[in-house]
This record gives sequence, structure tokens and C-alpha cells, in this order.
Amino acid sequence: MPARYTPLAAFAILLTATTAGAQLQPPPAPWRGAGATPCVGSDGGVYQCPPAARVMAVRAGRLFDSKTGQMLTKQVVVLSGERITEVGPEGQVKIPAGAAVIDLRQATVLPGLIDAHTHMFNQRRPKGTTEDYMLIAVQNIEADLRAGFTAARDMSSHGNGYGDVAVRNAINEGRINGPRYQVSTLGIVWGATPANPSNPPNPLASTVVRSVEEARAAVREQIAHGADWIKLFPAGAYSFTADGRDQYEVTYPLPVVQALVDETHRLGKKAGCHVYGGEGLKNAIVAGCDTIEHGFGLNRELIDMMVAKHLYYDPTIVRYVEPYMDDNDAKNTGGKFRIVPIFEKAAAMAAATKGIKVMVGSGVDGSTFPHGTQALEFEALVKRAHLTPAQAIQSGTIINAEVLGWQDQIGSIEKGKYADLVAVSGDPLADITELQHVKFVMKGGKVIRNDVGLGAGL
Repeated sequence: MPARYTPLAAFAILLTATTAGAQLQPPPAPWRGAGATPCVGSDGGVYQCPPAARVMAVRAGRLFDSKTGQMLTKQVVVLSGERITEVGPEGQVKIPAGAAVIDLRQATVLPGLIDAHTHMFNQRRPKGTTEDYMLIAVQNIEADLRAGFTAARDMSSHGNGYGDVAVRNAINEGRINGPRYQVSTLGIVWGATPANPSNPPNPLASTVVRSVEEARAAVREQIAHGADWIKLFPAGAYSFTADGRDQYEVTYPLPVVQALVDETHRLGKKAGCHVYGGEGLKNAIVAGCDTIEHGFGLNRELIDMMVAKHLYYDPTIVRYVEPYMDDNDAKNTGGKFRIVPIFEKAAAMAAATKGIKVMVGSGVDGSTFPHGTQALEFEALVKRAHLTPAQAIQSGTIINAEVLGWQDQIGSIEKGKYADLVAVSGDPLADITELQHVKFVMKGGKVIRNDVGLGAGL
């Protein structure tokens, strides 16, 4: 006998749904409201349940194997609900009777792309409201998903507090469409001057710490509020000496960055470090920050240290070779010096080093890099860091999945993994810019975008 639908039962359902993340359940019979029995959301409100899982098959003219870096031909992908159940050559994989078929025989199918450095929120303006920025974030994540990025890591909420946790949870609950997310919430910065009681810190902006104890407490606080990653800033702005050498501001003392990383790891999470160069970059590597972001000033010594510590490198090339960078340097140096060639040399040196795993992270932020255009990063990795197209695609699929700890769920097209697929018309191994023109997107078996035509039964 099903349980009665009482307020107490409804609360139990809500509690189960909230604590289980995406495991939302329909209320028990008898349903006495309008229409068919609905599902219950995390807020206790009801909504139309998603359709039952169905069996589908994708015919792929070309299919990129992200584990080997090879392009396969004439492949079939069978899926049931969210998961892939079979993959293989069309002569060996039987399409189940009654399965809906998507015909991509004139296209290239790849695993869903992963962007390891996004900012779903635009930078918070003084007059902006929480409601304004939540709506902007939803617009941004939908643009990213439609561009083929079915998973992402968000690297600070740009003054919007723990809003990224709410967006991540809403995606997981199926309330809005967006990439699978891991988020880093507020970020933690160094307070170089004593706290001013008459000017309290903004609770929506990065947490300011001034000691090892405050550093550890800030990590605990952010993880307690739902952070998957801790975003750190061990090095600040760059400048040039009189003879043109790049130099970088150091922020946290080494004991503080070490405490930040250690506390993050103790709690089972990872840290991503925004660092341009110099002593701050070395401190981040010594402390064991899991991902080194940007790294303008990387050199052979620092790169070799990263290899020894098995750290990942996220160059975010496009974000820092845009024309505005030269504009700033021209203004600040009278046109004498540029950071762009220094950064390009460092990124290429790192990418050529055996043992370094290069990530795809765009840094899209709603200011100089629009959401939905971050496939430009693949082209930059090929043309500026000199990865092969296959290596660049692996960076944005299987390597990023590994960084997120999701390599058993996403990053390649394999039996048992989520049915996260994208397709382009041409061959991205011949022309990496094809990834800037995604025609088909599927996330968890749900077709998000299809500009190439649907097959029978859809």
C-alpha cells in the first residue's frame, strides 16, 4: 500500500530530495491535485515529472575516441535514459528494436566538451541585484551548454556569494538546463592590511584572510556551504622592470597558502590557484595546488616542479592574449613591453613537457570573453601552445574529466558513462575550428540542440 500524502510525508520527500541532490521523488498516491501525479522539487513544490527513460541510438559517421586520440568511423552509440549501454562499429552493435535513431552519419561525434575555468556569474556591479545576476547566470550556462560544454568547473562567483551552489543544484535537480558543474564559490584572498571594523567585508565577495588560522577557517566555511573547489590567489598583478623583465606581486605568505591547500585536501576537496608568476607561482606549486591557472611566468624549473607533484596546468590562453592585454601594456609601459609573448612562450614550454597534463579552461566571464564562444580555447591551444588537435580535444574531454574526478562518468564515449555527446559537421582533427560550430548537443540522453536533423522516432 502506498503511503498517504500528508504534510509530514511531504516533508520527508523534500528532505530526501534535498539531501540526495538530484534524487527527486514523486509524492505517494493518491495524488489529489491537478493532472497526473507530479514530482516534488527541493522546495516542496510540485512539477511535471520528466518522461520515462527511452532507448536511443546514434549513428556516427566519425567518432572521436578521447582515450586514444583516434578518430573512428561508422560507429553506433546505444543509450538508455542517461547512460550509454553500447558503443562500437555499426556492423557489430545491434540497434534495439523500437529505439529512436539519431542519424549523424555525415558528422563527427565527440564526448561532451568540458570547460575547466568558467565564471557563470558576470562581475557583480554595485547597483545589481541578486535576482538580476541569477538570471544572467542562467543565460550564461545555457549558452555554454548549447555550445557543447556539457560539464564545467566554475572558478568563483564574482561577488555573487554562494549563488553558484544554487545554480549547480538547480541543474542537478533538472530545474534548468546547464552543464554538470563543480563550483568554487567565493574564493579566498589575502588581507595585506589590518581589518577595519568600520568597513566590514562584503559577504558576497571573496573571503579575506590574514593568518593561517583564518585561512583554514575560510576553507571550512566555504566547503560547508557547498564548495567543490577552493579558489586561491597566491600571486597578484604583473608589471615590468626598467629593463623589461616581468615581475609579479606575491600575496599569501607560503605558510598561509600551504595551510589553505592542506585544509582543502584534508576535507577531501581540491584547490585551483590563480597565479601569474614569480614567488607566488612557486609557492602555489610547493604547496601542491591541484591546478595552476594562467602561469604567465612559468619556466623550466617551475614546470619540472609541477611534473614532480603531478599538478595540472590550465593556461586559459584566449583570455590573456586578447587585444585589451596589449592595450593595457601599451598604456602602462609606453609601448615598450608586452606580456603576451612571455605568456605564449611559457604555455608552449609547459605543453611540450612530458608529464604535464594541459587542461582546457576558458575564463569566460561576461566581460572580455562571451559565454558560448569558449571553443576558441581549443584553437589557441593548437596555434599558440602547439598541441595537436587530438591533444587539445583530449584536454577538453578526458583530461578535464580526470581533474574533476569524474573520469568514470564523463570525458569519453564508453559503456556505462553519461550519454553526453556533441557533433560537428567536419573533422576537428583536420580543422580544430570545427569545435566553434557545434551542431548537436546531448546531455544525459537529452537532446539540447540539433541543427543537423533528427532521425526516425524523434
